[in-house]
Order: sequence, then C-alpha cells, then structure tokens
Amino acid sequence: MSEPLSAPLDIGFDYTRSLGPVLSRFATELREGRIIGVRGSDGRVHVPPLEYDPETASPLDDFVEVGTRGTVLSWTWMPEPLEGQPLAHPFAWALIRLDGADTPLLHAVDAGSPGGIDTGMRVRVRWAAERGGGIRDIACFEPGDTPPDPPETTGQDPVTMLTSPIRLSYQHSASPEESRYLRGLAEGRMLAQRCPACEKVYIPPRGACPTDGVPTEEEVELADTGIVTTFCIVNVPFLGQRIKPPYVAAYVLLDGADIAFLHLVLGCEADEVRMGMRVKASWKPREQWAHTLENIDHFEPTGQPDAPFDSYAHHL
Repeated sequence: MSEPLSAPLDIGFDYTRSLGPVLSRFATELREGRIIGVRGSDGRVHVPPLEYDPETASPLDDFVEVGTRGTVLSWTWMPEPLEGQPLAHPFAWALIRLDGADTPLLHAVDAGSPGGIDTGMRVRVRWAAERGGGIRDIACFEPGDTPPDPPETTGQDPVTMLTSPIRLSYQHSASPEESRYLRGLAEGRMLAQRCPACEKVYIPPRGACPTDGVPTEEEVELADTGIVTTFCIVNVPFLGQRIKPPYVAAYVLLDGADIAFLHLVLGCEADEVRMGMRVKASWKPREQWAHTLENIDHFEPTGQPDAPFDSYAHHL
C-alpha cells in the first residue's frame, strides 16, 4: 500500500470589521499612546473594554484610563514563534493585569528566556514604532516598573475600521482513500468509491459511507463530464480573486456520482449557467498537474441538452 500523501497547507485572509463605539475608542486611544478600560456595573474595570456589561448585559460607556505598567498573573513560553506573532524571537505569552484594571490583558512579554519571567513580575508597555489603531500598537511588554516613554500623539480621526490578517498553517495528511483520489488526479483520472450497501458513489471518496457506516472499498473511475445541480453567480470582488466578476461557482455532479462538488463554470456568460446544464472538465496543461483538484481549471458547457430536473433533484 502506498504511503498517504501529506503536504503543508496555508489558509489566510484579511478580516476587516467596523469597531463600534467602544472598541473604536479603545483602538483610537492605543494609537495615541494610552490604554483605556471600561467600568462595569459591579465597579470592575475591564481591559480590553467590553461593549456590554457581563452582569446586566447593558451597554457600557464609563471609560477609564489605566496604566501602561502591570503585573504578570500567569504565562507560558513560546520557544518557536509563528509568522505574524508579536515577536520573531522566543517570548512569553502572559496575562497581565494593568495598574487600575481588574481583568487581565493577554499579550507578549519580551523576557529573553523562560528564566526572565515569573508570576508577579512587573512589566511595562513597549509601544510600536508605527501605530495605526489596534492591539498591535502595543509591540509587546518588557520587564520593568518605570513608566515607558510616551509616544507622540497623532491627532488623527478616530479609528473606526480595523483590518486583521488571519493565517493558519498546518500539515495535512490525507487518508488512504483521499491519497488514491489525489494520485488519480495527478494522472488525469477521477477516482471515486462505491458503498456496498446503498451503492452510492462518492467523490472525493470518504473511506466509509456516511449513510450506512460501512467501508467503501470498491474503486470507481468516473468520466470528467457531469451536470450543474446548483450554482452561484459571484459579483463581489475579494482579496486574492483570480477571476474578474461576474463568474459562476457551481456544484457539479459527475456522471455516475451521487455527490456533487464545488468548482468553477466558465466558457459562457455567467447568466447563461443554469441547473441541469451539461458540462465537462477543462484540464490545465499536463505539465502543470499535481495532486490536486486544481488540475481542472474549470468546467465548461458541452452544448448537449440539459438534464431533466428529476434526474438530479435528489442530489441537491
């Protein structure tokens, strides 16, 4: 039996959100070199500020400026920082209760080594050289109990929007069934598996039938033709988009399969795509093939008559 395939996967996007009055005030004050919290109905000062009271659920607006120094309540060491974290060298993640606050703030402490930090240690803010609003305006904390030098204020408009890069990197190991499917794609083949009980054909293969719970060991090679079951016309641009809108993302049910998968439908105007349309795979040049469904650049119309609705209604 061949070894299962394994490869690093990276998922990322930039998340942009409006802040609202509470977090807008927090981000704006950070940009100006100040840290604020908000006082709840029980008198506790929450940092970062909460939008609603945890006891009464009422909106909170009693802002309180807190100190730029604080005390480490607990910590853990980060020996191998990940891309995008506050520091590129080993550091500590710590819960820090700032002077004047009642709840701790999670941030990085540049302690040098695990021996350089301890519970109860006093730390102070190290401001970022460039500040634009958001928690990263605090570059990190560092050991010390003397006040940090206050950064220059900007006097700019309040921060109302914030863009945060979201990244996830991990090593994905495919199952034996998925590995055979991916190796088939590298050869230009569409490999599925059939359930011995209900005889449904699954692509990509699952290893077991989700309906009957039995192994799907029989391998089935399918044609690269099928029908559009449902679809969506994409009109909104987004970061990393490789096709100019409008275009169609559709669920394609391959001939002989019992489950559709999502892919692009090109080769015609977006408003010409319809349920039941017959399509075929448009493969990339063979020298660009790898162990991925992206070997198929898109699906395109065959020009054949549409499939009757009853023939795919139970696959929607």
